[in-house]
Amino acid sequence: MREVLLLAILAVADMSVSARAQTIELYAAGSLRAPLTEVAKAFTAESGIAVQTTFGPSGLLKDEIAGGARGDVFASANMEHPQALRAAGKSGPVSLFARNALCALVRPGLDVESGNLLDRMLDPAVKLGTSTPKADPSGDYAFEVFRKAEMVRPGAQVVLEAKALQLTGSASSAQPPAGRAVYAWHIAEGRADIFLCYCTAAREAKEQNPEQRIVALPQNLAVGADYGLTVIAGASPAASKLAAFILAPAGQRILQSYGFGGPGR
Repeated sequence: MREVLLLAILAVADMSVSARAQTIELYAAGSLRAPLTEVAKAFTAESGIAVQTTFGPSGLLKDEIAGGARGDVFASANMEHPQALRAAGKSGPVSLFARNALCALVRPGLDVESGNLLDRMLDPAVKLGTSTPKADPSGDYAFEVFRKAEMVRPGAQVVLEAKALQLTGSASSAQPPAGRAVYAWHIAEGRADIFLCYCTAAREAKEQNPEQRIVALPQNLAVGADYGLTVIAGASPAASKLAAFILAPAGQRILQSYGFGGPGR
């Protein structure tokens, strides 16, 4: 199956009406900024083909591509957005290329563990941060946690959705200073006490702010994230090579070094 997907990706270049320049335009989820920047450098070193990267919330990037923005490869933090482009005839096949999960990033001094996480999130005195659903898959995954919470404690979903502070992921979201991890910045600035975010992002936040803690979601609230990759219709023939590189062992090793799981995990 994997070989079939790779062959399909390589065939997408045939959808091109006219060949583009050899600089590849990579649109990718913000959670992929660090690993795919490194992947792009490794690809360029091996192939001699330049890669221009644009990172942001996957839903917003999907809308830009659907609206005609020049993109060659789209790496999304979910499968739905690239599949929507595929269904609209805007891209080729979609491949699962990485996995992630949601964690809770917690401010210093707040008594939170997996066992009492739901209680703390429901506490009116605790500020709960999420990203923005629809614009950013991280927000969609957080609201999936809320739906699971309803099964554990009836009435929890309405409370959590009402109190969730959608601090990131929209076009109008406040941006951190250069070099600052966005979730760590919001917690450090006091805008959130608990932030539901990707475990990879929580790891980056803790590297910058060691006093912040990462708390795993309990099994009954746990939510995983599947990342989808597609080559845009009309892309440069070189785009399929970048997509194949991301799926190949060299690209996968880089992604996994940043805490992402592989497609088979």
